[in-house]
Amino acid sequence: MRTRNRRLLQPNFILHVPLNDIRKKIDAIDSQLIQILNEQANNPSDHAAFVESEVRSKLNSISDGRIPEDSIFFIYREIISAGLGITNESKLSKLVQLLNDRADCVHIVGEIKKKEGLQIYAPEREESLLRKLSSMSDGVISEKSIRAIYREIMSAALALEDDLKIAYLGPEGTWTHQAAISKFGHSVEYLPQANFSDVFECVNHGDASYGVVPIENSTEGAVSHTLDLFVDSPLKICAQILMRIENGLMADIDRDAIKTLYSHPQVFGQCKNWILENLPHADQVEVSSTTKAACIAKEKAGEGAAAMGGPLAAEMYGLTMLESGVQDNSNNTTRFLVIGEKTCPPTGDDRTSLLFSVKDEPGSLVKALQTFEAQSINMSKIESRPSKQREWEYYFYVDVSAHAEDVNVVKALEELKKHCSMIKILGSYQDIKISNTTN
Repeated sequence: MRTRNRRLLQPNFILHVPLNDIRKKIDAIDSQLIQILNEQANNPSDHAAFVESEVRSKLNSISDGRIPEDSIFFIYREIISAGLGITNESKLSKLVQLLNDRADCVHIVGEIKKKEGLQIYAPEREESLLRKLSSMSDGVISEKSIRAIYREIMSAALALEDDLKIAYLGPEGTWTHQAAISKFGHSVEYLPQANFSDVFECVNHGDASYGVVPIENSTEGAVSHTLDLFVDSPLKICAQILMRIENGLMADIDRDAIKTLYSHPQVFGQCKNWILENLPHADQVEVSSTTKAACIAKEKAGEGAAAMGGPLAAEMYGLTMLESGVQDNSNNTTRFLVIGEKTCPPTGDDRTSLLFSVKDEPGSLVKALQTFEAQSINMSKIESRPSKQREWEYYFYVDVSAHAEDVNVVKALEELKKHCSMIKILGSYQDIKISNTTN
């Protein structure tokens, strides 16, 4: 169970602190944190060996309780993964102190936001911060590592300030679960759902703050279930996640002892050539998910069982990833959407998703699409789906490279109304082009 941090700041003090001053203090703390990490990267002799029980004990003895023990551990685990493990007691104490001080500053920001009726979670500010922090490392630490470490730092803050709950297409250990963690970190609470509609309903009813669902795959195209649910849902798209899908071979036995492979049929299809070349004599058994496959591989290890899937499933069941990235297509990427009650303000690099249904008139679709061309708006995606209300009537899902508040988009939508029986803006959000890692 996650425990909340104790707060030392009085409400009257919080309400009289200018928001910009607190953000400047957070920037200063971030600068110090990056400096510590840069120094660690340049001092490899101080790198720590990772023994979970020892790490937890050491961190707990240093922490003053303002951040939950699990959250500090998740942050430090990413520091270890980046090859920046810290053993020096003084440096480690300074690191934890800065994290606690940052949490107090974020708490003040959260209280001010609540007073002004603003959302605690702001995905557009998150991406801007990650890019700035990456530039501050001056290339000493990879952007991938900076993002992974700060993903957990921000996750701890979100868990404390907003008790964030994230619904996702389950079960645990799937790529959708991994995508959600890559966005929100380990400290928030996750609610696995049995199907797409349950994710939407969970958010719509207020049981979760946000939902994460797949929308398209680079090799297999659009996810029609997600597209269809947007027709009647009041929810908005507020962010996207790009996840490179890298399946691997996991087991609790040596590779030469493998007799049977378990996985989801889609994974077997994606890894067909690798399996034929490397494990041609292994039986292939299809199961409902890669998580289920990992569970069976653990339970039946003595019978020669192994599984194909992602690193999160291996971590959950204590399996060793014997081979990584064994999919036949190395560029297999899935795009996920984060859905919530509100969309995002303009960032200067945005994407807008919308759907419309054209009037039953000759040339209406062509005229509809020409409205975007007339305003020099790039259309990055278009999909059609049956409306399921009238025969041969279709909805068209379109992504354009601009924000719905941009002047040229507003003009295009006004013209679009002349040719459509229905128009619905699904949301505007930052057009992130960097794939999330599988850390």
